[in-house]
Amino acid sequence: MTFIGWVQIAFYCAIIVAITPALGAYMTRVFNGEPTFLSPILRPIEIGLYKIAGVDERREQHAVTYTVAMLLFHIGGFVILYALMRLQQWLPFNPAEQAAVAPDLSFNTSVSFITNTNWQNYGGESTMSYLVQMLGLTHQNYLSAATGIALAVALIRGFARHSVRGVGNFWVDITRCTLYVLIPICVPYALFLIWQGMPQTLGAYVDATTLEGAKQTIAVGPVASQVAIKMLGTNGGGFFNANAAHPFENPTALSNFVQMLSIFAIGAGLTNTFGRMVGDQRQGWALLAAMGVLFITGVVVCYAAEAHGNHLLNALGLSGGNMEGKEIRFGIVGSALFAVITTAASCGAVNAMHDSLTAIGGMIPLINIELGEIIVGGVGAGLYGILLFVIISIFVAGLMVGRTPEYVGKKIEAKEVKMAMLAILVLPLMYLGWTAVAMLVPSAVAAMGNPGPHGFTEVLYAYVSQDGNNGSAFAGLSANTPFYNLSGATAMLVGRFWMIIPTMTIAGSLAAKKSIPPSAGTFPTTGGLFIGLLVGVIVIVGGLTFFPALALGPIVEQLAINAGTSFSAN
Repeated sequence: MTFIGWVQIAFYCAIIVAITPALGAYMTRVFNGEPTFLSPILRPIEIGLYKIAGVDERREQHAVTYTVAMLLFHIGGFVILYALMRLQQWLPFNPAEQAAVAPDLSFNTSVSFITNTNWQNYGGESTMSYLVQMLGLTHQNYLSAATGIALAVALIRGFARHSVRGVGNFWVDITRCTLYVLIPICVPYALFLIWQGMPQTLGAYVDATTLEGAKQTIAVGPVASQVAIKMLGTNGGGFFNANAAHPFENPTALSNFVQMLSIFAIGAGLTNTFGRMVGDQRQGWALLAAMGVLFITGVVVCYAAEAHGNHLLNALGLSGGNMEGKEIRFGIVGSALFAVITTAASCGAVNAMHDSLTAIGGMIPLINIELGEIIVGGVGAGLYGILLFVIISIFVAGLMVGRTPEYVGKKIEAKEVKMAMLAILVLPLMYLGWTAVAMLVPSAVAAMGNPGPHGFTEVLYAYVSQDGNNGSAFAGLSANTPFYNLSGATAMLVGRFWMIIPTMTIAGSLAAKKSIPPSAGTFPTTGGLFIGLLVGVIVIVGGLTFFPALALGPIVEQLAINAGTSFSAN
């Protein structure tokens, strides 16, 4: 660990805190339908889209109608993306003449991108045409990100409104999010990435001659436009197989830092949007503070583990920390910080190989996802995820003082608590269940790149990542098999939509309730006591659901390393 490393971490945190109120204020205006500085340009386009689609922007939807509209929208997106991949070889913009994608891989990938997971059992440059990358994958990157934000705003309205049935209009929310939030940021962002050295072309792959005289084909394509939304929308799917470790997806240390900022930007800003819409910005800062405690803890542990390395590396003369699987241009701090950010935010992009992290360093990304990715989390998904834990925390506080739990003027009753627990518990049911099944399937076990605890962690991480809609991987696992493609797709669907349905049920229930003014007995939810309670509930509830599986992998591996036995390249 170095002083410069800690300065970089502190600088990153300071920028995120600084941009949070600005983004929060802007998104509040967007989703309240108020004019913004972009309205003179974008409002006519917005109105035109509503006319084409037959949408009445003044018509509110009940939570059930809102949810059904969202589900139908995703069914359509799945069909389009699946068809593009299966028909790829006959479609234009395919200079590398990529063949049609296999049915099971097409199914897995389509589910992956409509759920904002971007789990990839393929190498982009060797599997997907430019058309599929643009019209299919990049397109879904925008829409899946906008969906998460829209759902978070619908839940915020549930807390902010009282005695009403409507929580907004899905078609209006997703249109405004895409037009006013995602596109205006991604256009200059993509130009910045091009300036840093990222390709943006429809030209054919480039043939080059190496110093040894051999021929090498260098894959290029419309990279910058996809990377911009993959990071901002916490999608994470790479244009190339090496993802953000590839020099064409992450050319410089500056591009690396800006990409890390963009991963957290909207998720952090939504906490401020929440505070503004419920009428008390302190509520949003309290949520961000709880996220910050968990995030900083993870960064410290992961950075320390990677900077220290282990005695097996030191015995080989490889002092100075664990650089295996990392890019020199980013170093240990840039890689460890990125690993924690991308798994705290359900982004899944990687600039280093998580399979090569030390046992304890690799445990932190795994914990981040298993906690439900509520440490900022995916755009929108992180906010409604942590609000589920807020409901549990307020319920616990109510039990301790003998009062009906209240939060921002709404009574938290049995229905909300049951729905919150249902959404939280379905995640470990999926990833623990599928991991257990995989350990009984010979072909699944054979796909592990390492034996023992590390190999088990590869499988566990795969299902945790897909169930948590993250998309990163312990890449030692060869997961492009029918078993992993189909079981992983199931985990992604459940992890996304089975969490959304209870959340929207809560939104509808809260919106219909009356608002209760605070009293002398109301538990304060803006101070250190509430932040501590929320962090404690997250750790305890998360720990009870995943710790047995977690301990069986990285912790056992670390004990083995301490005993002088290596289960992996580390």
